Amino acid sequence: MVTMAQRIEALRTEAGLSRPALSSALGFPKSAFEKFETGRQTPTKEQQERIAAHFGVSLFYLRGESSDRTRQEDWMNLSGPAEDPEPRPAPPPPKKVRAAEPEGATLLDALLTGRQAQEGLRSAVLEVLRSPEGQALLAQAVRRELERKK
Repeated sequence: MVTMAQRIEALRTEAGLSRPALSSALGFPKSAFEKFETGRQTPTKEQQERIAAHFGVSLFYLRGESSDRTRQEDWMNLSGPAEDPEPRPAPPPPKKVRAAEPEGATLLDALLTGRQAQEGLRSAVLEVLRSPEGQALLAQAVRRELERKK
């Protein structure tokens, strides 16, 4: 696994910046990046955010927790990362939940067939129906149905 120190050094060298130049650009003390890259000091959360924003990468990438450089803001806006992320292995084919399920069955269908889920849903519905708001909804539905049958 890549450490944050290694990731910071790699990003800085990719950008062709010296340690003092990057420190100056971000308003950090002159020796900050020497300490960050040697692991003698860990950047604060605020410093990490500033470094990640400067290089256009996610905090997860900066910390070495992910190989995907895409920031959440970029992902949410459907724009791509600053550079192509490292290739990922293809996901395994999806497993069938049950062989007897009809075509088009969803994950929700599989969850709702469980006894515990059905009991939980039943108790939640009954709790809502017992509330004043639920009673008002029931009365309104009954009135509509009676009017429809007239």
